[in-house]
Amino acid sequence: MPELVVTALLAPSRLSLKLLRAFMWSLVFSVALVAAAVYGCIAFTHVLCRPRRGCCGRRRSASPACLSDPSLGEHGFLNLKSSGLRLHYVSAGQGNGPLMLFLHGFPENWFSWRYQLREFQSRFHVVAVDLRGYGPSDAPRDVDCYTIDLLLVDIKDVILGLGYSKCVLVAHDWGALLAWHFSIYYPSLVERMVVVSGAPMSVYQDYSLHHISQFFRSHYMFLFQLPWLPEKLLSMSDFQILKTTLTHHKTGIPRLTPNELEAFLYNFSQPGGLIGPLNYYRNLFRNFPLEPQELATPTLLLWGEKDTYLEQGLVEAISSRFVPGRLEAHILPGMGHWIPQSNPQEMHQYMWVFLQDLLD
Repeated sequence: MPELVVTALLAPSRLSLKLLRAFMWSLVFSVALVAAAVYGCIAFTHVLCRPRRGCCGRRRSASPACLSDPSLGEHGFLNLKSSGLRLHYVSAGQGNGPLMLFLHGFPENWFSWRYQLREFQSRFHVVAVDLRGYGPSDAPRDVDCYTIDLLLVDIKDVILGLGYSKCVLVAHDWGALLAWHFSIYYPSLVERMVVVSGAPMSVYQDYSLHHISQFFRSHYMFLFQLPWLPEKLLSMSDFQILKTTLTHHKTGIPRLTPNELEAFLYNFSQPGGLIGPLNYYRNLFRNFPLEPQELATPTLLLWGEKDTYLEQGLVEAISSRFVPGRLEAHILPGMGHWIPQSNPQEMHQYMWVFLQDLLD
């Protein structure tokens, strides 16, 4: 068929896609402005209630002692082959078994896996990375440096750079989103996957379009589409919004000590410390709309019944995309979003059973 004819036949579809994307972006930024107004009121209320803290976040001059706890492993840096970036990681149990690689979420870092690092280092080589933009890892400032494709190549380079050809991938929140996509595009590098509180972006997209309540749970994502303002709002009153997110008595991490809270705030308090993490969100809608993708990697999915940010219905939506027999999913009663830190013992029990045949 002549190229001109093909172009003419595809023109209506291309125009429709452009119009759909234009409508989507106008909707996203409209909601973002509303979210900015709401979060602005919250941030200024914190300032008024705690005037001594001021409008800016206090820069921490020294890292909390818990970040140097030797029982969690040894600190190292890995130069990535593809990007040349340097990522920080904590490693323990080298030589004890297969690689178990941990991917954290927001607003967290490698330290969110402290319980799992201790638990699994006897039978696995456990490695928790600070993803690009987080902690001591390199943090490019450009939004285009945080596309899904580039982040997936980072994970590939970490696995190969550590000397392995495959791994058990354990991920939460933003790390879970990356893990789902990594298992699709690099299936040979993932032997098993443990996902906590996170859905593939294509599943999240389709589910949210049919369940508007999920958009309300994810309102913060729209705020984060705006330039510079989210960084300012999150840092006001010494990062009170982040503190509330992590320590709220109903929706935060139970029993999080002040020292552990500082383990997360320390790097965010450094100059530009929030730019990289928020740039992840600024790339979320770049490829809208996404095509449905089949999931085939053997996966353990753990989901909190009382997750504030993600509805239970997403579990069924994820299951519908799986090759039969490859997914083991559990909705955990009474648990929230932060399962690796709030309920590590329950998580470990499910993981040991799921991974037992790899160790036999």
